[in-house]
Amino acid sequence: MTEPRYDVIAIGNAIVDVMAPCTDELIDELELNKGGMTLVDEEGARRLYEAMGPAREISGGSAANTLAGMSALGAQCAFVGQVAADQLGDVFSHDIRAVGIDFDTPAREGQPSTARCLIFVTPDGERTMNTFLGASQFLPPAALDDELIASAGILYLEGYLWDPEEPRSAMRRAIEVARKAGRKVAFTASESFVIDRHGDDFRALIEEGQIDILFVNEHELATLTGTDDFEAGLAMVKDQIPVLVATRSAKGAVGIANGQRAEVAAEPIEKVVDTTGAGDLFAAGFLTGHARGESLETCLRMGAICAAEIISHYGARSEADLKALVAEKLG
Repeated sequence: MTEPRYDVIAIGNAIVDVMAPCTDELIDELELNKGGMTLVDEEGARRLYEAMGPAREISGGSAANTLAGMSALGAQCAFVGQVAADQLGDVFSHDIRAVGIDFDTPAREGQPSTARCLIFVTPDGERTMNTFLGASQFLPPAALDDELIASAGILYLEGYLWDPEEPRSAMRRAIEVARKAGRKVAFTASESFVIDRHGDDFRALIEEGQIDILFVNEHELATLTGTDDFEAGLAMVKDQIPVLVATRSAKGAVGIANGQRAEVAAEPIEKVVDTTGAGDLFAAGFLTGHARGESLETCLRMGAICAAEIISHYGARSEADLKALVAEKLG
């Protein structure tokens, strides 16, 4: 097997986050699902944008956020995702390349426009996300470069993108290419509602041995397994996945790899400002450690350190020097 050119290549939604602080009263007034992620159409996105206060535009998308964190840690990464040939598409393309990630998927002409996520952040730091998926839903299998997929040590797939038919077909093909090349496949469940809709697909992928590394939070684990008992849920999945990672917000995270179990506490921070991207950056730290052959506990700690940094400020892209921060915390 040839040495991989990239540590990770990810397939995910190419989204621009539009973020603004707000009151709990506005969440109630707009009848939003506080702390959750809701899909909206373009008209809904326009209506919510008009209700927002002063906002910041930051390129996002779950898998893209993970790669940005990995790149900051020194990993070599590439991204596959669909933008439209419009202003937000240009913003996304510029931002992801500016942090050192290779991104060559051609922009899509015409409608719909580039995806955006309108994020309302309440004083408790909770983020309420409302996503218009736009052009990101139309990533065709033809956009994949088999050689590119095979050139990465790990293929990382975003569960959010499993919903639309075209990118789901693209990801299935990417899994085949990666496995044929002897590479690992990592998968993040993304959100419980995705599992509600496609749980049979995900469970089949797990049972068939198509996934090497699975990221879930405790709510997603409960939806996947049908039990609210965290330990029972872990027991149901752990023998089917070489590496299982389950995050529990303030309660830390658990990793089980080939029968070995490790747990870490959440990293302490002064104040939670915005939880956007916490899971994405946890995955960034963990995958970077895994790509370097670090121990399971070290990988979990790297994830916790990165997640703590991201929730200390607005946005899902790091503001501190992640590489220096991880080196300092790990000693």
